[in-house]
Amino acid sequence: MPSATQSAEMKSPGHSADTGRPLIDIRGLYKIYLKGNEEVLALQDINITIRTGEFISLMGPSGSGKSTLLNILAGIDSASDGEVILHIPDEQSGQVDEIDLNSMSERQVADWRNHHVGFVFQHFNLIPVLTAFENVELPLLLTSLSRSERRQHVDTALDLVNLTDRAKHYPKELSGGQEQRVSIARAIVTDPTFILADEPTGDLDADSANEILEILSELNQQFGKTIIMVTHDPRAAEYASHKYFLDKGVMRQGEE
Repeated sequence: MPSATQSAEMKSPGHSADTGRPLIDIRGLYKIYLKGNEEVLALQDINITIRTGEFISLMGPSGSGKSTLLNILAGIDSASDGEVILHIPDEQSGQVDEIDLNSMSERQVADWRNHHVGFVFQHFNLIPVLTAFENVELPLLLTSLSRSERRQHVDTALDLVNLTDRAKHYPKELSGGQEQRVSIARAIVTDPTFILADEPTGDLDADSANEILEILSELNQQFGKTIIMVTHDPRAAEYASHKYFLDKGVMRQGEE
């Protein structure tokens, strides 16, 4: 886990010296579901290299496999065939380890996910009885950070999404755009290696959506965060540096 000092360093533009380095290699990825006695091919021969510092958008119709791919990258779901190779630097030596996500145990995947993945959801998934501060703090409760270190992490994250003045507010006291900004703060509070955003603007009006996309763009361009975003909105996809389109489980680069 990053220290409080490392968390504060996330505020410095251009902090990532590894921009452009391969982060995730997806090789020959297939996902097959059973629907009764019938096999449903959700993903078919997906091959893509995601590099550190990229902003990836995944577009396509409902049922095309976008969220399935996101869940596999998060270790929430597993592939039926193929490899998901993670290139993760060792925190002590700096040496890059290559790890096949599909070869890890459930406990190893959970530990890796807590260290390296930040989530932003369409429906925010905030806990109504907790304040904005407490919602953002939740991922840190799984760490060994002290109370004061957790506070510094949370203060940094809320500051990055311009919500310091709403720290003590409950979700019902926030607008939809503010709730999503809390969700983003929660996603970045552990200084994750990459961020997975599943329709982050799907429940927002145009102005709030633009605000969220600007924050994601800032995290990518100024702080070097790798972002993989599922979206139906072509305007949202324009914020990405690389665009991919999924249709019936088949991926191609570019838009339809």
